[in-house]
Amino acid sequence: MVAFKVNDGERGGWSVLLVSGELDLVTSPVLRQRVHDVVAEGQHSLVLDLSEVLFCDSSGVGVLIASRRLIRSCQGHLRVVLPAQGAVDGSHVNRVLGALGVRRLFEVYPDVMTATEDEPEDEADPLSA
Repeated sequence: MVAFKVNDGERGGWSVLLVSGELDLVTSPVLRQRVHDVVAEGQHSLVLDLSEVLFCDSSGVGVLIASRRLIRSCQGHLRVVLPAQGAVDGSHVNRVLGALGVRRLFEVYPDVMTATEDEPEDEADPLSA
């Protein structure tokens, strides 16, 4: 059995959630709650690092889409780390999102460093939109 974990951190003004294990019906509510907690704390610039997710089912995809919707409703920014190359033959989540045709909904980066190399835009500034 693979342990599911969500570790949080911060890098360059971005909140970063590192997700590892299997993102499925049992574990997806944990990620959903962590994203809600980050937003409730007032952080609207979020990077979801999914590079260590080994499996993702439809409930996991649902949480990713709901997270995008939540962050956008706060005028925030969501970036997703989905490496093209993984341990076997690429990121499982990358393949699932591509197969479902929803990958284009996300700002995808190959690693956390690239995803956080620029400061998040100030969502309170109406001229930055």
